[in-house]
Amino acid sequence: MNFTSNARVAIIGAGCSGITTIKNFLDQGLTNIVCYEQNDQVGGNWIFSTEESHSSVCETTHIISSKTMSQYRDYPMPEHYPDYPSHRQMLAYFQHYAEHFGLLEYIRFSTRVEKAEKIEGERWLLTLSDGSREEFDFLLIANGHHNAPRHPEIIRRAFTGRYLHSHSYKTNASFRDERVLVIGSGNSGCDCAVEISRVTEKVDISIRRPRYIIPKFFLGRPTDTFNKMAMYLPGFLAERVRKLGLRIQIGKYEDYGLETPKTPVRAIHPTLNSELLYKIRHGKVVPRKGVKKVVDKTVHFTDGSQEEYDTIVAATGYKISLPFFAREFLNYEDADRIPLWLRMFHPEHPSLIFIGLFQPQGAVWPFSDYQAELAARYVNGSYEMPDDLGQRAEADSDEIEKEFAVGKQHTIEVHTHDFVRKLEKEIKKARKRVEI
Repeated sequence: MNFTSNARVAIIGAGCSGITTIKNFLDQGLTNIVCYEQNDQVGGNWIFSTEESHSSVCETTHIISSKTMSQYRDYPMPEHYPDYPSHRQMLAYFQHYAEHFGLLEYIRFSTRVEKAEKIEGERWLLTLSDGSREEFDFLLIANGHHNAPRHPEIIRRAFTGRYLHSHSYKTNASFRDERVLVIGSGNSGCDCAVEISRVTEKVDISIRRPRYIIPKFFLGRPTDTFNKMAMYLPGFLAERVRKLGLRIQIGKYEDYGLETPKTPVRAIHPTLNSELLYKIRHGKVVPRKGVKKVVDKTVHFTDGSQEEYDTIVAATGYKISLPFFAREFLNYEDADRIPLWLRMFHPEHPSLIFIGLFQPQGAVWPFSDYQAELAARYVNGSYEMPDDLGQRAEADSDEIEKEFAVGKQHTIEVHTHDFVRKLEKEIKKARKRVEI
């Protein structure tokens, strides 16, 4: 492989992970870069559209991690931004980042990668939406993992009312006075339930498994800043502190008609929402058990209750979509394990690197920034891959299975601060190598 500053590099996606990849590669003297972006501007998932599109943000979306925990290492968010910026503010932040570091000239907008094929010499042949074909030494995948909805197909086929995935939810206007069921209690599901409840008498939300619903503020500060402090405590003590903090914030989950999860707080991807519990206590959002079956417009729940609805909103997550690869080459859509070392290096394809293919308990892009630096140092030859890469990749997946609850939503989950420490350790090795 061509481990030099002349290596030709393709990056798929100019969203939050793609642009920091370009920036870090330029920092490491790698300028033979082409980033392909299917949209006409930087921002990826944060480009809001009133129509159904690649984007999953809706009219009222705000980030769920606080401003100070959601910025690139060397590009702080503006001081006037609130604790939890809106999607419009986030899009502006990403676009200013790209302009500030001179990234735009390396991006080919309105160009989709239709096919990516591995060719001789660990190189890559890309077929583009304009019909052209290009060859590269390295391929960086930064296309995100919130753009291919995962549907509950049995429910989708059986329900005779209106059905949509939360990916398609943009505004609450069309739900006025309807009977609505939201399936799923992750961040999207809770946001949809809260917003739709503003224009209906009530909204039901189906919660199959208990989740930690965490308010965004604690003692007047963003909750995730306290979680950062807890990382310095022994594991057993940190867990007690987290649960005590939640008890102080909200009391008992049972007081809201919810079950208290039995798993550790960090074993489930957190749902950050300050309004859901308020809406429940005001009767605007009503918790329901998991769905057992659907007959026409009637939904039967696992506790024996049933209700008729006009609309179902399925907030049931996303598949990891790599549409440019042949399915027999690489397919993670239904995978229970995704063995990548540091969530980026594939043991069988040394010239293929993923950036942002992980789910932290917070924002992705600050940690894509670290991945991108390590990737750039690998490509220019200043970082040497370990010999036991395959074992390390499997160990990464083993750790995920040990640390997190079983489920598709956790196949790429990471503990944020532990993950950063691992990346920093490898980056330091590369920096020392250059100094020597």
